[in-house]
Amino acid sequence: MIRKIICLFKNDIVLLVSLCLALLSCLITPPGPAYLGYIDFHTLILLFCLMLIVEGLREAGFFLYIGGLLLNRTSSRRGLALTLVFLCFLSSMFITNDVSLITFVPFGILILKMGQMESRICYLTVLMTIAANLGSMFTPIGNPQNLYLYSLSGMSLPEFLWLMLPFTALAAVLLALFSFFGTERGSISIQVGKSSFPGRKDLLFFGILFLFCLCSVAGFLPDRALLILVAAPLFFRKRNLFAKIDYALLLTFVFFFIFVGNIDHFESLRIFIRSVLENHERPVSILASQVISNVPAAMLLSNYTSRISELIIGTNLGGLGTLIASMASLISYRQISSGYPEQKGKYIMIFTICNLFFLLVLYLAF
Repeated sequence: MIRKIICLFKNDIVLLVSLCLALLSCLITPPGPAYLGYIDFHTLILLFCLMLIVEGLREAGFFLYIGGLLLNRTSSRRGLALTLVFLCFLSSMFITNDVSLITFVPFGILILKMGQMESRICYLTVLMTIAANLGSMFTPIGNPQNLYLYSLSGMSLPEFLWLMLPFTALAAVLLALFSFFGTERGSISIQVGKSSFPGRKDLLFFGILFLFCLCSVAGFLPDRALLILVAAPLFFRKRNLFAKIDYALLLTFVFFFIFVGNIDHFESLRIFIRSVLENHERPVSILASQVISNVPAAMLLSNYTSRISELIIGTNLGGLGTLIASMASLISYRQISSGYPEQKGKYIMIFTICNLFFLLVLYLAF
């Protein structure tokens, strides 16, 4: 058990950093009942329930089934590139950027090998990663920092969607152009082995649970009711899912909640952060994301400004840039580094150039 915990912290640098920061911040405010007031239980409960549902759908093969249907109707190299990229872009809006990349990057690499397009694996994996990070910014449930900032902002769902629509639309155009013109012409014939259609009962079951989550996001369903409605039936029907979700992410949130709550009592640091952030929320959150990634940046900076909409934009755009700007990007990098270790340098170069280009265009456009 202890070895598993040590391994967990070794493999997740953000979790380790968040723990260290939380422990150091305890020197400012000793542990006590007040710590419970730091934690946003709404975000944690919603994130926990979404993880369970998405993992259930993934286990049922729903996402690969949809991907296979689309790819079996693709007859050109450019069509294949567009399909793989927009699978990540659209799916990440509902199943998060992490799950989208975990599901479709290994699948995409396999398909590219079958289509004799191995020379484009690095390039298209980079585009799939960018697509997942940018598609996820459109909805409150697309990524963890959106979920947190959305609950903090008091926005309605239409307001959030309208805020991110211009950035998402431009991102879609850029991705389409990069996919189309970055892939050579030519026909291709790929028949993906047919995945069995997920059971209708399972789809209906998880669909209803997902609807409960949307009701909670919209403010129609209390947190505790959501937890009961989702966790109780899954405990009796799909108990194995509880062992598969990303508890490291939930712990990261808890540690950062403690850290942010404690440093709020450090007057001089609070004044400094507030002065740096004032009227510069978007660029500061983008820069902070490059160093500590966008989820911690959102949690740290949200305590020092009322302009949450600017933080939403900044931390979403901040997922572009360095390899750690969005921790989801490491999922794709690990796939390349394990399968094509000799191409790690090439991948990082393409990743950095494309990410900086997308970041610059999206930042300057609005």
